[in-house]
Amino acid sequence: MSGSAAFFDAVKTRRSVYTITPESTIPDEKIEQIIAEAVKHAPSSFNSQSSRAVLLLGDEHKKLWDITLNVLREIVPAEQFPATEAKIKGFANGHGTVLFFEDETVVKDLQTKYALYQDRFPVWSQHASGILQFIVWTALETEGLGASLQHYNPLITPQVLSTWNLPSSWSLVAQLPFGKPSAPAGEKTFEPVEGVRFKVFGKQ
Repeated sequence: MSGSAAFFDAVKTRRSVYTITPESTIPDEKIEQIIAEAVKHAPSSFNSQSSRAVLLLGDEHKKLWDITLNVLREIVPAEQFPATEAKIKGFANGHGTVLFFEDETVVKDLQTKYALYQDRFPVWSQHASGILQFIVWTALETEGLGASLQHYNPLITPQVLSTWNLPSSWSLVAQLPFGKPSAPAGEKTFEPVEGVRFKVFGKQ
């Protein structure tokens, strides 16, 4: 199998898996290694390396979703809350959660240093985070873990920063709860690619 074929096998396997269990298919040390390698090697504009990640396991993982549930309890209409609670408890039932942040200090320093592009650095920062999220998500999937990307920020950001004593310059971007899948991902449909989502010019 060619290098690109193996890569795309991993890309195709990565799906949103919402039904997860507390078990893991690999040791926690391997999960830590995967995330650390992703943080180290994920590309970023101007090599800013602005992305940050936090791995929550065990009670710390459950604490995140308790925080989220309590925040949502205050704003979700009562008649809708049971469905919201079931969803959040589903995430809490997983093995762990990866939190993704962008360090705004790095972004602001680049805006000062390269004033010509200052309006672009926040956008490029989000690009860098997206790439890191994809790498971690796909790598965990190749190890037999299921995950889904969630975005309860900025609602939970203040409590996340205070609970885990994280720098105030860290802006929460996404949360990735993961665990051993207990049900397959849903069916995925595709819009036409050739000529619609992908065009080629200058082909000989």
